[in-house]
Amino acid sequence: MSRVPSLSSPFLLGFDEIERALDRVAKATSDGYPPYNIERLPRTDSEPDRLRITLAVAGFTRDQLEITVEENQLVIRGRQSDDKTRHFLHRGIAARQFQRTFLLADGMEVLSADLSNGLLSVDLARPEPERIIRKIDIQARG
Repeated sequence: MSRVPSLSSPFLLGFDEIERALDRVAKATSDGYPPYNIERLPRTDSEPDRLRITLAVAGFTRDQLEITVEENQLVIRGRQSDDKTRHFLHRGIAARQFQRTFLLADGMEVLSADLSNGLLSVDLARPEPERIIRKIDIQARG
């Protein structure tokens, strides 16, 4: 079965990488754990437009969480291990590993990360788009 590209318009040239990025995003969002929010933070005099990703990571310590940027992807991993010395009569809170991936636009910068009250917040700076207009000279031939 062949896949029909969604960006196959003849007016969209060189967008193959975007299509691959959309495929990666579709695969990364299949698991709903841990739940997260994404919010836009207003511009201030000292800070540009920012985004904040907040993940609900109750039960994870700072040492059990890892945040990396890998090829324009923000990757947040959580690793917990079972405590074999504890005997549970009921286990409703699982020791669970996760990996949550967010695709970043070119120029996005991770500013900081904070863990407070079971919520992991990661702040990102949104780049200011640069408007470039370039005139192309037309060569006369023949």
